[in-house]
Amino acid sequence: MDKDPDSNLWFEEPYTEGLRFQYRVKRYVAGKKTRFQYAEILDLFAFGRTLFLDGKLQSAEIDEHIYHDMLVHPAMLLHPAPRNVLIMGGGEGATLREVLKHPVEKVYMVDIDGELVEMCKEYLPSWHNGSFDDERSVVLFQDARKFVEEYDGEPFDVVISDLTEPIEEGPAIYLFTKDFYEILNSKMTDDGVFVAQAGSAEYLYTEFISALSATLKEVFPHVSGYHDYVFSFQLNWAFLIASKKHTLSERKEDMVKRFESLKDKIKYFTPEYFFAKTVLPVYMKKSMSEGTVITDEKPYVWKA
Repeated sequence: MDKDPDSNLWFEEPYTEGLRFQYRVKRYVAGKKTRFQYAEILDLFAFGRTLFLDGKLQSAEIDEHIYHDMLVHPAMLLHPAPRNVLIMGGGEGATLREVLKHPVEKVYMVDIDGELVEMCKEYLPSWHNGSFDDERSVVLFQDARKFVEEYDGEPFDVVISDLTEPIEEGPAIYLFTKDFYEILNSKMTDDGVFVAQAGSAEYLYTEFISALSATLKEVFPHVSGYHDYVFSFQLNWAFLIASKKHTLSERKEDMVKRFESLKDKIKYFTPEYFFAKTVLPVYMKKSMSEGTVITDEKPYVWKA
């Protein structure tokens, strides 16, 4: 389909039973049913090139840097000197792109869907920006839990969970459990830092951040939440950061100092802005204090 300024093609995304989003489409770029999901890439009038997975918007050209900056840089700066990093998920390559802006030695990106990654390599070049070919990158197509369970290399300094929410029964639901995080914790350094995208931070849906927060607190001594508005998501988005040793307040001065050498490479994030976003509204604080722990026996499934 050619780009047509008079196009009347609309793409509808269901969010909840009572809420749907509609997007006017310039061009349908590509679509593919992979082994694990249906991936579509569209050029939208509002957001530019946009990735949808199983009908859900995942990443948009207009503001993907907001999500990826806020996911990556707090954790990378909280750790005093990250060298060995694990990314779980992150198919577009943008999380990898941001991690490689730091002086790391090796970054493992483990995504179960190799077909999606190949699709993103071809159609989303500004997302990965050549990061898949960086000599520090190790890109693996397998289940992240199996990888972690079998990993016997150097412990990870930082682990980044750039996974979609566990929306259906399948292997992904076992990447959010206390059982898994205990295994992950054992493969991390004493300074280890973990960060995860935690879904909606709006009134509409706080169950996931509530449960994920409760689960991480069972494994890590220090767990904090933060949030930011992502225009293309049309929602305030939540993130959870957990550490074996360090607190954000303790490391704030050093995080600001270390950012100076990175600031010309980073499009959106600053430590000052980030710390403002660690101030949580009452409903978000409340949801993070009353969740049910997720286990292998009772995994969490997103109730859209």
